[in-house]
Amino acid sequence: MTSENNLFAKFAENWDPAALFLTTPAGESFLYSDALRLSGQVAQFLADAGVRVGDRVSVQAEKSIDYLWLYLGCLRGGYAFHPLNPAYTKVELEYFFTDAEPAMVIYDPANASSANEVAVGAGVQRLYTLAADGSGSFCEAYKAAAASDAIAPSRPDDIAALLYSSGTTGQPKGIPLTHAGIAVNARELADAWGFTSDDVLLHALPMFHTHGLFIALNCTFMTGSAVRYLSRFDAESVIDEFPNASVMMGVPTYYTRLLKSPRLDSAACQSIRLFTSGSAPLREDTFFEFESRTGHTIVERYGMSETVILTSNPIDGARKAGTVGIALPSVELRIADDNNQALSVGEIGRIQVRGPNVFKEYWRKPEKTADDFTDEGFFDTGDQGCLDEDGYVSIVGRAKDLIISGGLNVYPIEVEQALNECPIVQEAAVIGVPHADFGEAVVAVVIANGAGTFDEARVREFGRERLASFKLPKRVVAVEDLPRNAMGKVQKNLLRDRYAGLMDDG
Repeated sequence: MTSENNLFAKFAENWDPAALFLTTPAGESFLYSDALRLSGQVAQFLADAGVRVGDRVSVQAEKSIDYLWLYLGCLRGGYAFHPLNPAYTKVELEYFFTDAEPAMVIYDPANASSANEVAVGAGVQRLYTLAADGSGSFCEAYKAAAASDAIAPSRPDDIAALLYSSGTTGQPKGIPLTHAGIAVNARELADAWGFTSDDVLLHALPMFHTHGLFIALNCTFMTGSAVRYLSRFDAESVIDEFPNASVMMGVPTYYTRLLKSPRLDSAACQSIRLFTSGSAPLREDTFFEFESRTGHTIVERYGMSETVILTSNPIDGARKAGTVGIALPSVELRIADDNNQALSVGEIGRIQVRGPNVFKEYWRKPEKTADDFTDEGFFDTGDQGCLDEDGYVSIVGRAKDLIISGGLNVYPIEVEQALNECPIVQEAAVIGVPHADFGEAVVAVVIANGAGTFDEARVREFGRERLASFKLPKRVVAVEDLPRNAMGKVQKNLLRDRYAGLMDDG
């Protein structure tokens, strides 16, 4: 093993210690020398605390600058970074902590009643807090640690990060991403998007998600460019920050909200060379309206937790609305039928991929790995799509009824299982319907249990205690029966058609 295989080493070889790394609207400023020093202190703190190379470090915290040092410190120390949405509830955390078996859990003090209790119950002995303002026992501990220049030796296939992606069975699947897999994808994406050390990334994305952590920041780390770091997305604040940046990455919801501002025009965007969109389909009307207002054509791309980025529209060449572009150089992508046979141009089938960026196996789920990989080693994404004559990919549908709301994945079975426990719900069917702001809204269609007036608010409150806020249905509609096929399966396509206009008024 050698430290040259460590993802942190791949990043750091592009860094000028004297170069600016990060600034915030509040006036905070850090050089790359700070990133080297502070990540070294985090790595040393983790080692001193007894975390061993390969152990998981679970983090359920809000976005902060210290979150960055934690991520980088885990990489350089050889620990698997395990980010979790701060909105996850106690019930959801129980599975993650039990399955990942972290050596340490770091959580926001506001989540103490859930994260601390669940972590203790899962047998985790190392518990620290991290607040968005930089307070907490984690910050106190790592800042007291000695600075270390060490970078842990790593094998290319060692785990750099452990992500989770829920499945239709309701049980989340662990996705180990390797040092080598993330590195090759970061380099190809930085090249594809023309990143240089002169760029400044406007970062308004959350940090627990692949988009904000592995896509946006890895382009920065791989090129030694700078970051303008915002605590959250706010359309007016983002427009204020355009003059301080050259690249912005966002989910479609960001662009629909920006378009609502009368301040959005070509003058406001004159310093930006690149806008990208991902994590959910970008509507064509949004694409064309943004181009008309600003003169910029948004670069849409396609990826997933299991692969990071697979395709992108080019920065030089046609950016085709409604497509997610062409495959990155190391990605082999095909459209296949249900027998895993490649289809011709224009034919719709399953999107399958293989390459060094694709994960190798699910965490401790060999049977699921066998289900999702073909005999030739292609990973079946579960998405339906087609290729045009120029190699551009269009995604025409998502298998397994996945809902993407505001760029976040919602799997109906998880919501259904929670709502089916409600005393006044006999059976729930969860669907996604069009929403002008979030792209899709989660809607539950339920058969009520018992007579009398149906109480929608009671069902939503029941769900609020068991589901992260982005999974909570925006509407709950009661029906006498659900449409089913001959085998008794609920026909969700009919429900989606029936309630397609339910959220037209927001």
